[in-house]
Formats: sequence, C-alpha cells, structure tokens
Amino acid sequence: MAMTLRLTDDETDALRRRSELEQRSMQDVVRQAIREYIETHSRTDLLDRVLDEDLPRYAEALRRLGE
Repeated sequence: MAMTLRLTDDETDALRRRSELEQRSMQDVVRQAIREYIETHSRTDLLDRVLDEDLPRYAEALRRLGE
C-alpha cells in the first residue's frame, strides 16, 4: 500500500542525514523505524494487559509465595 508522509524541513534533513550515514534509502530508514515503533508498543500493550487483567487473578498466590 502506498502512502504519503509529510515531514517538516527539519525532519526531512535529519532523515536524509541518517540515511546517508547508514548508506540506506530514506524509505528503508522510515520503514525500519515504523517496525521498531510497532514492535515496542505491541510489547508494552501486551505487558499492560497482563498486568491489568491477569496479575490480579494471581495476586493472592503471589502474596503467599512472597511470605
């Protein structure tokens, strides 16, 4: 799927410098950044869900184990 990404001049300059430094296309740098963002936030969301939903179920057992 194609999409348009509008960046400020400063963002474009920073992306251009990064891609030149890494000898990769600006598109490759952006796509990797998006993948990393999604992966990081997916883990955080999963951990938050476990802590909010699953941990309370085992709170008593965990308390006893801690004694």
